[in-house]
Amino acid sequence: MSSLWFEKALLKSGWQSNVLLTIGNGRITSIETNTMPQGERHAIGVPGMPNLHSHAFQRVIAGLTERRTSEQDSFWSWREQMYKFQARIGPDELQTIAALAYMEMLEGGFTRVGEFHYLHHDFDGRPFADPAEMGGRILAAAEATGIGLTLLPVFYAHSGFGGLPPTPGQVRFIHDLDGFQRLLDASHGHAARLDDAVVGIAPHSLRAVTPEELTALIPLAPRAPIHIHIAEQVKEVEDCLAHTGQRPVEWLLDHAPVNDQWCLVHATHMTPEETTCLAKSGAIAGLCPITEANLGDGVFPARDYLKQGGRFGIGSDSNVLISAAEELRLLEYGQRLIHCERNVLANSSCGESLYIRALDGAQALGVQSGIAIGQPADIVSLECDLDSFVFASARSPIDCVWRFGRKQVEGGRHIKRAAVLADYRKLMQRLAS
Repeated sequence: MSSLWFEKALLKSGWQSNVLLTIGNGRITSIETNTMPQGERHAIGVPGMPNLHSHAFQRVIAGLTERRTSEQDSFWSWREQMYKFQARIGPDELQTIAALAYMEMLEGGFTRVGEFHYLHHDFDGRPFADPAEMGGRILAAAEATGIGLTLLPVFYAHSGFGGLPPTPGQVRFIHDLDGFQRLLDASHGHAARLDDAVVGIAPHSLRAVTPEELTALIPLAPRAPIHIHIAEQVKEVEDCLAHTGQRPVEWLLDHAPVNDQWCLVHATHMTPEETTCLAKSGAIAGLCPITEANLGDGVFPARDYLKQGGRFGIGSDSNVLISAAEELRLLEYGQRLIHCERNVLANSSCGESLYIRALDGAQALGVQSGIAIGQPADIVSLECDLDSFVFASARSPIDCVWRFGRKQVEGGRHIKRAAVLADYRKLMQRLAS
């Protein structure tokens, strides 16, 4: 048993003062308010933020694709550069890269990550003897750094609408339905060694999965999270319209049982009708403002979506920059630029509103969020209030981060930072040679 005391803490019931938390076996066993200081003392305590959407391996190309390579540089040209890098990442490399990304997530305020994992096979596309060899390395990186993990093995079968054959750059991603079942079974086996890992599924996108395959996949996750990329790019919308006669979100809501198991990642390009229907579906919108800006995707219609009762979470996606505060800041600033208003997504305090709303994303990771009795002790201590955390902190005000009751970040730095960085530097030297 251990105890943490906060001058102020954001509980399920709202802000409370002089809060004493008792923690046992990774979970909060008691909460007392208006207590005298005791145990380990901190200023402000908030729930850890869920990171709904990560491609951990893409952390290795952060900062390496910021040169124009064509007349029309876009997501699609960036994707070709990403394909070239992934062709050099084996199991050892993936584990090292993921450990760096997960360390940075914890330092940035994220305590659980949804890993949208599609780098499955060996360099030539042949499956490993263990179908979940690469997913096992993701789990090993999560175990080493202490972050909570929702593993989302990706079903990826085609390069475009209509069941087009995969391209050479996609051979490491590809499965048929039988192979995916073996992958999923092996993933569950690996996940059993973590405290509270969750395994869901991720049909990659409507362009990579046929309607028949999507129908067959959904029963594989009877109570688990289901994530899908949707309507990220204008070209994707145009291609979907040409092939199906419907826009991507419209088609999905009409043809799949979208409910509170689902996370629609990006959903950037929606009509007002689609926005309303998604908000009413019970699904979570998985927003990744930093990556969406970096790739030139567009801006999610957040104001209208929230007015319709929609819920969202945030994700670090390509991991070009990992920070919960930066994701929330850019989400709000994008709305301000579009609507020419301030505090667009606020109820009152904008930083607080954004933070509390984004905690809803835990639903999409198969868990609950919040500081409450019985919940995992996933807690972030701050040196300032949430408005300052989101909008006015050039230097991170995160002091400590506890994940499942274990302190993984102290003084703003992960407890294994030196070792993780040393391994990553050795990897980059090998990749550069």
